[in-house]
Amino acid sequence: MYLLFDIGGTKTRIAVSKNGKSFVKQKTFLTPKKFNDGIAAIKKTAEELSAGQKIKSVCGGVAGPLDRKKEFLTAANMRDWTNKPLKKRLEKIFSAPVFLENDAALAGLGEVHFGAAKNKKIVAYITVSTGVGGSRIVDGKIDANFLGFEPGYQIIDACGQICKKCDNGHLLDHISGDALKKHFGVEPKKIFDPKIKNDLAWWLAVGLNNSIVHWSPEIVVLGGSVMNIIPLDRVRQYLKNFLKIFPVAPKIKKAALGDLGGLYGALVLLKQKSAI
Repeated sequence: MYLLFDIGGTKTRIAVSKNGKSFVKQKTFLTPKKFNDGIAAIKKTAEELSAGQKIKSVCGGVAGPLDRKKEFLTAANMRDWTNKPLKKRLEKIFSAPVFLENDAALAGLGEVHFGAAKNKKIVAYITVSTGVGGSRIVDGKIDANFLGFEPGYQIIDACGQICKKCDNGHLLDHISGDALKKHFGVEPKKIFDPKIKNDLAWWLAVGLNNSIVHWSPEIVVLGGSVMNIIPLDRVRQYLKNFLKIFPVAPKIKKAALGDLGGLYGALVLLKQKSAI
């Protein structure tokens, strides 16, 4: 039995796999604000899903950057989880090896092996949800990096010249779920104004242009709940206007695995770590 998890800024998803090839049982709950509460919830849910069977190895993603040894979360948006011994606590609970990775990196990995970017060689994955994350996947693996990928923190509005409500001019200050709730006072799914949606498409295209010229992918996969309100056709059109340096733009597709991309990616990473 193998345990898979995806700890997001808003929700946590847990699944188990019996054969290391797929998973059937999975459960979702709101991510606890407190680290100890989160650990307790993971333990309880894992015991329910595994029905007491031995967990051989564990793999999962967390919302934010990890330290170089991939043991501690260092994200500012999950303050009580920051610098807590996540890997060691889980290893002690399950008496099994634990592999941690950024949640967007695992979602991208899942899309390459099971979803919208299957069989593609160089892939950029961007998720627009509570925050904005992303990853670069090369030859079916998370690309080598020093401290991870954080495309949501690229500066696209220096000094807040365009958006006075935005704190730092980062991409996530303009299009993330948290930013939209701050700007408009409602959940993103309740935003229906065509102008706002068009503006979101424009900002996203700016960010995609930057990621594309740095990462040079053959395809960009867009995931996350906020993508449900951003018109993809407008994103493509704006990107076409921005991206002039390359003779052809990469394909832009929506993620195919929905909220389960990170769990699929965790399954892949376990195989790549020879933990299955």
